[in-house]
Formats: sequence, structure tokens, C-alpha cells
Amino acid sequence: MPADDLLGPQADQTYDASSIEVLEGLEPVRKRPGMYIGGTDERALHHLVAEILDNSMDEAVAGHANRIEVELHADYSVTIRDNGRGIPIDPHPKFPGKSALEVILCTLHAGGKFSGKAYQTSGGLHGVGASVVNALSDVMRVEVARNRELFAQEFSRGVPQGPVQKVGPAPNRRGTSVTFHADEQIFGHHRFKPARLLKMVRSKAYLFSGVEIRWKSAIDDGETPTEATFHFPGGLADYLNEQLQGNAAYADTPFAGKVQFQEKFGVPGSVEWAINWTPAQDGFIQSYCNTVPTPEGGTHEQGFWAAILKGIRAYGELVSNRKAAQITRDDMVVGGCALVSCFIREPEFVGQTKDRLATTEAARLVEGAVRDHFDNWLAGNTKAAGAILDYLVLRAEERLRRRAEKETQRKTATKKLRLPGKLVDCSATGREGTELFIVEGDSAGGSAKMARERKTQALLPLRGKILNVLGAASSKLGQNSEINDLCQALGVGLGTKFNIDDLRYEKVIIMTDADVDGAHIAALLMTFFYTYMRPMIDKGHLYLACPPLFRLTQGAHRVYALDEVEKNIHLAKGLGGRGKIDVSRFKGLGEMDAKDLRETTMNPATRKLIRVSIDEDEPGETGDLVERLMGKRPEMRFQYIQENARFVEELDV
Repeated sequence: MPADDLLGPQADQTYDASSIEVLEGLEPVRKRPGMYIGGTDERALHHLVAEILDNSMDEAVAGHANRIEVELHADYSVTIRDNGRGIPIDPHPKFPGKSALEVILCTLHAGGKFSGKAYQTSGGLHGVGASVVNALSDVMRVEVARNRELFAQEFSRGVPQGPVQKVGPAPNRRGTSVTFHADEQIFGHHRFKPARLLKMVRSKAYLFSGVEIRWKSAIDDGETPTEATFHFPGGLADYLNEQLQGNAAYADTPFAGKVQFQEKFGVPGSVEWAINWTPAQDGFIQSYCNTVPTPEGGTHEQGFWAAILKGIRAYGELVSNRKAAQITRDDMVVGGCALVSCFIREPEFVGQTKDRLATTEAARLVEGAVRDHFDNWLAGNTKAAGAILDYLVLRAEERLRRRAEKETQRKTATKKLRLPGKLVDCSATGREGTELFIVEGDSAGGSAKMARERKTQALLPLRGKILNVLGAASSKLGQNSEINDLCQALGVGLGTKFNIDDLRYEKVIIMTDADVDGAHIAALLMTFFYTYMRPMIDKGHLYLACPPLFRLTQGAHRVYALDEVEKNIHLAKGLGGRGKIDVSRFKGLGEMDAKDLRETTMNPATRKLIRVSIDEDEPGETGDLVERLMGKRPEMRFQYIQENARFVEELDV
């Protein structure tokens, strides 16, 4: 369909230069907060504190501060103070009439961490942290003590309420104090939680042994102390011992250490780590870069696990245990409890919220720093090394046994599911690298069947909407053919009978139409997996596909748009070709040809996937939200809509 036809007969009259909106200053942050802090939910709200706290931590790591104070006030405003150098308040050379303080707080991409002159390593890199917090706060006050004098400036929603004011002498004070109150127009009913803030504060203190962090809260939740001081000379080793909480471990003391990259590789930075194995709980890894948590891992984690894996295999070869060669990273993670913290110059993160480290060099630096120390630790702790090796070999043998069983089961499972329009399995015999796409209807399944990679991608079309499992009787659940087919295709049972090792595919991808019905089907499926196959989500096996809504072509140039906003952006800037831009709207996956579907939604090299995850800090809130939206009480759904409708910027009716 031509673009003019899609936009209507008046499109050429109404879409001109005046239609292009230019957001200035901090307006983009308030318009699209999700681009800067990942959303407007409770996680994003607490990320505001992390942004300001990271700035104080950077001062501490750089050697300019040794004390940080975090205070939660009765009105849910937060104050973060440090005794560092203090933000400069002198006029900025590029902005006459403005102080450096105002430029930092009111300008995106302004800060002292780009050149590397002010900070060797830092958690804030993009120059947007403090200014984003300012934009999303209805009140912010910044006090700076420099040269024995105190200065202050106040802001509201990113706008200065006056110039920097000289408050008076401050002979015994230095550093920066930031007090802000999150804007309810952005975050609604969400409030800071003392327990979540305290956990953040404690983890920061573990990550840098040279800082003391003081906590104070005017809000008593009955569980969190209202005052506390954190200072941990033992660093991550102390943190790991607390995390294990006295559980039996294979090593009496964890393998822990710290290495300066300068001494070994001639580059600034360092890595600190601590790891132990325990049969008492599931394994975990918590990683950080420049004190910023990286929950999705990244290159520093890859380097760490590579060093551990190579070290344990080499030790197995040394003691003539040939089965050690079978050990993989997955075997080590099962009972391995690890903490990794690195400091590197100019790290590259994925996204502003810095959930994953992407610096390629970090893998080499971390692996090289940890490997020699691990070899020496194993050689000097033969009792612990033997116990860990035996445990990991058992895990490897168990994994290989299950894989052999699964290959046998796969051959028989396809026979059981030879029903019209049902499972179209892949040809791979193992789980590694395989994907199951759950699609709605046979028409979508037909396009997907032609678009898929036969070796690794399987399809399971569903007929209509599956049962809403919340509140459904177990007998009704067992009689539902769609759910039975889904369980049989996945190779797993429900609830307590679910075993993650039985899962036949590495990724399970919900692929529904980009419309209201498709969203409802996806919500029903996610509710089912959350309720009866929760480990699938916890272990990162469940994903959502992102099919586009539009295809735009201009001569030989072709692009896809996920929504109206992205489509209009492409229309505004053009595709690089000549002539009219033709716009096609996909009414459903079944209308997409195999080439479009493969390129946009199924090809791992070009597609986008959303991993379904649960906030580890607040797992209870996810359950409450599922109950409110998907439960049998319509009044709870209505209440949620009333509370959140004002955050919806556009409605497509």
C-alpha cells in the first residue's frame, strides 16, 4: 500500500516540516523515560538512586572520598552525600552564564568521565545519569562544599529554580549532597522500599573495601534497620560468605582474590572475585563493572568462567581424571556461587541501564588475571580441589546421561504428536541451540514452516487462545488439549513434576501477531509458564518474538517498523532510495511471506527477541501483578487500569 494511501488523503498537506517535533534539554527524558532508565516501574524508580550513588562511588574508587551517606526521608525523598571533591561550580567555558553544576544537571551527555582525565574508571559513562534523575524529579537540591565554602542550587523537573547560590562558609565539610523526590507524574504510586535500597547500599560497600557507607531511613518497614554502617575490608570474600549463610561448601574458604591489570597487562583497572561450590543451594553469579551491577553478565563473566573451566580441566588432567574433559560451563554454574567485580577504563555497556558488559577486551583481561591464581589455589588446596572436581564430574555425567535419554525420547515424541497442524519438530537430536516457536493458528504456522531453519527450529501452532490457568481446576487443566500438546512437545510435566533437565528445547519463543489478540495470547501463555513451569523463566528459556507491524520499501531499499512511531521516523528521514515510499501493514503473521518472517522474526542474526524474566529483588510483586491482571477478580483488573491509565500516552483503537 502506498504511503499516501495509508496516511490518508490529507497526508501531504499535514505532514510537513512543522510536524517534526524537536525535544530540547531534558524533554526527551520526560517524554520517553524508558529509553534512559528502562521504564517507569519500581525497578526504574530505584535505578534513580543507583545513578546518583554510582557518582559518589566513582569518587571513592578514584581515591577522593572514603565516606558516603544514603538517607531515605519520611516523604520518600532520598539524600546521597559524599566527602569527595564536589561538583565544580565555576562557569563552564562552553556555556557562558552557566555553572558546570547546572550544565551537568540540565544537559544530556555532560560529565567528567569522557576523557578519562578526571576518572581512571567509572560507573557513569554516558553523561546522562544525574541529568536523568533531575528530569524525573519534581524537586532536586544539590549542595556542593568546595574550598571551605558551601554552594547550592535547586531544580524542578529538570528546570533550574535559580542560579547557584553561595550559602556560606563550610570549613569542616567537602563533597556533594544530592536530595531528590521522584516525580509522581512519571512513577505514579511506586515508592522507594527501604529493604531494596539497603541491599543496594550493602553491595556497593562490598565492591570497594576503601569506602564506608552509612544508611539512615525515616521509614520503618519492620524488617530493615533504620540506621546501619557498612565497611568490608574483606571485599567480595565477605560478601560470598554472607550469601552462602553458613551452608556446607566444598571448600572451607572460597577461591577469592584481586589483581591489578596494570601490574600484569600494563593497562589501568582491576578484577576481584570470589567463588565456592555448595550442594545446599542453586548456583548463581553476580557480576559488576565499575561497581555497576550487570545482571545479564557480559564479557567479564565470560572471561571469568573461561579461566575457571580451563583451570578445573587442567587440574583433572594433572591428577589423571580423564572425565574432567567432559565438564562444561553449565556444569560449573549448577552449584557454583560466584561474585565478579571488575574496574576497567571506558567500558561499553548494552543500554543506559548497563545490564550487560560488552567490552571485548574485558574477557581477555579477566581470564588472564584469574587463571594463574586458580591453578595455584587448586594445587595448594588439594582436598577442596578433589571434592570440587568429583562434584563437577558427577554433574557432567548426569548431564550426558539425560542428553542420551532425551535423544531417545525425541525420536518417539514426534510420533505421538503427528496431529494436523501440530508439532513440526527440528532435526537436531540434542537440546543445545534448538528453538520452539509457539504460533497462533495454522496460517501463521504455514509461513513459519517455510521460514524456519529446519535443523534447529521447531513449530507448535495453537488453535485459538489457551486456557487461563489462574483459578482453573486441575482436572480442567489436564483435559485441555492445547496444554497437553504443549507439555508433550516440551517433554516436561506441570508444577512439581516439572524438571528443567527434561526440556527438549533451549529456547521457547512465543510468536504471536502484533495486535490486541496476539498480546492476549502471549499474556495467557506467559501466565501458564509462570504458574506451572516457573524454572523455564528463571533459567532464561522463555522469550517473546518481535514481529514488525510495517514494511517500507523505496526502490531496492526495504526496512521494517515495529510500530507507528518507528514507521513515522523512517518516513521522515527516508530510506535512502528514490521515489515514493510504499508502506505495507501486516495484519498477522500469516500474511507475511516466508522471506519477511525469516528476516525480521526468526533468523537469529537479524531478529529481535525479548527474554521473559522476573525481577530477582521483588519476585512477590510479579505474582501480585499476574493475579491482578489474569486472575478471576475483574474488580482487581479494573482497579489496575484506573491506577495506570494515565501513563498511557497513545491509544490505538
